[in-house]
Amino acid sequence: MTYAPHKPPMAESPDELRKRIPGWGVDLDPKDRPSVPKLQFQEDFTGAHWEFPERQPEKYPRERSVEHGMLTPVFGTAQPPTGVSGAIRRYAYHYSEGRAVHWLLLMFADRVDAWEHHLTSFLALRPDNPITETGVKAEFTHHGVRSRLGQHRTDLKHLPLDPVIVAGPWVAAAGAVYAGARSVARWRTWGPTDTGRCTSR
Repeated sequence: MTYAPHKPPMAESPDELRKRIPGWGVDLDPKDRPSVPKLQFQEDFTGAHWEFPERQPEKYPRERSVEHGMLTPVFGTAQPPTGVSGAIRRYAYHYSEGRAVHWLLLMFADRVDAWEHHLTSFLALRPDNPITETGVKAEFTHHGVRSRLGQHRTDLKHLPLDPVIVAGPWVAAAGAVYAGARSVARWRTWGPTDTGRCTSR
């Protein structure tokens, strides 16, 4: 059983796994393990003082991977899933961790969560500052460009994409707000049934 000191039984024997998976069990021979001299068998298994760890109380339904038969004994509670992003995260756990849709949904939920917090900051009348909080200001005050050039850094490959990733959503949101405000102003000026064209008399 998982989280117990005893090794769980294998679904397939070593011989079956070796036939099905190329290279399986290459480290079964102690001679092929560089760490064997440091390994010592412990009579008390892991040194734990319990047969099964004490379970953390579940105060609200937690996400659980379909690969696990039960919720892990210990889990995080610092950021409980809330709002639309929380619903997306819960839905992601309907899929196996071996499927791309599981991780794509979780990544999408992170983006939704970020915008939820941006909108909350506006409602609290303390909007986020994209200049200082995204590190753009530090690029000019702390030698951002000079620290990258000539240093053989691998992150130079995505450097051209950084402005798009960081500033792109803010520019798109500002454009949407501008377009919406312009549409409202035009509607108030000409009315809902007017074509928007003015004829001189």
